[in-house]
Amino acid sequence: MKKLLAGILALAMVLSLCSFAVAADEPITVTVFRGDPGDQPTDDNKIYKMIEEEFGIKFEIEFLAGDLDETLGTKLVNEDYPDLFDGGNSAEKLINAGALINLLDYISEEKTPNLYNHIKDLLPQLVNENGELFIIPNYGINYNAQIQNACNGPAFFIQKQVLAWDNYPQIKTLNEYFDLIERFVAAHPDEGYEGFAILCEDWRHFCLINPVQHLMGRPNDGEVIINVTSGNFETETFIDKDYAKPYYAKLNEVYNKGLINPDTFVMTYDQYIAKLSSGKVVGMFDQTWDFGTATAALETAGMYENTYIALPLVYDESYGFGVIEEQYLNGAVPNKDRGFGISVSCEYPERMINLFENLLSDEWQKILQWGIEGEDYYVENGRMLMTQEQYNNRQDATWKMANTAVAIWESAPKKQGTQDDGNAWAHSDQPENYFALMSEYDKAFLTAYGYQKPADFFNAPCELAPYGEAWQIDTAPIADANQDFLAVQDQWLPKVIMSATAEELDANWEAFVAEIAPYAQIKTEFMQAEVLKLVEQATN
Repeated sequence: MKKLLAGILALAMVLSLCSFAVAADEPITVTVFRGDPGDQPTDDNKIYKMIEEEFGIKFEIEFLAGDLDETLGTKLVNEDYPDLFDGGNSAEKLINAGALINLLDYISEEKTPNLYNHIKDLLPQLVNENGELFIIPNYGINYNAQIQNACNGPAFFIQKQVLAWDNYPQIKTLNEYFDLIERFVAAHPDEGYEGFAILCEDWRHFCLINPVQHLMGRPNDGEVIINVTSGNFETETFIDKDYAKPYYAKLNEVYNKGLINPDTFVMTYDQYIAKLSSGKVVGMFDQTWDFGTATAALETAGMYENTYIALPLVYDESYGFGVIEEQYLNGAVPNKDRGFGISVSCEYPERMINLFENLLSDEWQKILQWGIEGEDYYVENGRMLMTQEQYNNRQDATWKMANTAVAIWESAPKKQGTQDDGNAWAHSDQPENYFALMSEYDKAFLTAYGYQKPADFFNAPCELAPYGEAWQIDTAPIADANQDFLAVQDQWLPKVIMSATAEELDANWEAFVAEIAPYAQIKTEFMQAEVLKLVEQATN
């Protein structure tokens, strides 16, 4: 690995022949595409004004509207490339189409020390087999200590008021979870609650297809389960296995009780967010970041009791799989191939690199993550703190559009963990802020459990496997088979869930397993080989 790292860095230094622009460059407008829906910042946004004044850069931001893969496909066919290109969860399409430049042609220890030091220790796992890097991870690179206040990834979620209504029970298993939802909805027949929602649209269908691995006690490896204890890293698809059927049979039971709305299988992401924002969806499986706009809407409306808490559910022993220990939280995972790439159409790649280099400075990271000292936070005895009003502002969606550069910050390289002086890089991770300045409802809710943070519901993060997380593996070499593997799930799993009888469920499940079998075999063999390749690369 050391030889590989040295080779990569040497190549980057040889290729880094550009002289970087300075803040006095002519003003330019940078076109940006974000592979997620979002809201336009205000024209007088104070952080974007600061960036414009210091770097001469304005942003013209396009947010995703509609289907991600269709949108990217159209842009690729027409070669309609923005300067900064975030392909969201389909960024591999941009890479494989040759739409992005190799960033290592512009990064070196001498000219871009912030970027160089940010990625140097991770390069062996970030670059492709040709030693190229097209996207610097937008999340997952921690400085000093990793902070785990909450589950930011996958989990089963439930409204906090439901747990409060049942006198704050410890819900550990799938059966306990749905039993509670059923009882709560039955006790509130006139309030229009929807028991459980399932988002199935586009790449976000992970809400439908990914829960089984977690019920079996594994963190997020995408569409496979990997045995990390045997030493051989045996890899298999889980969706077609005997241990997957009980989950969908449980959803079928819940559906036939009227707790799952049939429209859940066809609703768009925007419709899903609107439902969650209404406070009427009791529970769902999702990832925290995926419904952040709904959380913000509920908080802005003061509906804290309708916000969600993540629960690490597993199968109980009645399912016949033994005692399962939950392990939802993983060690720090660099968000490989996620974030901004610079397109081949960009006329000023050096200025984009220079922008990222400067935004990674301590000064700019504080501005991007905390705001302006004396205005958005204050410092006392060396600790970065917020008043209640300042903290409340950060939860207000309208305020953020005028006072934060969230659209750029979310996709750009960033520092996480702690600063050298012990302050957290993220304002929300600062211990003094995290508990003391949350809503009174949330403080009372956690206190009822004897907790200080939502992560206390979970086991501590496990050690990250040497292959990272398998969802990061690029499946382009088996693109057709992989697409069929996913499409069969999208087609059949709703049918299984909506089966009218046990006999129909069994028949639908058998048909599903039979149809997916050849694609699952291709997926398993490919992923097994790639996992072993990554393990060897990381350990040699």
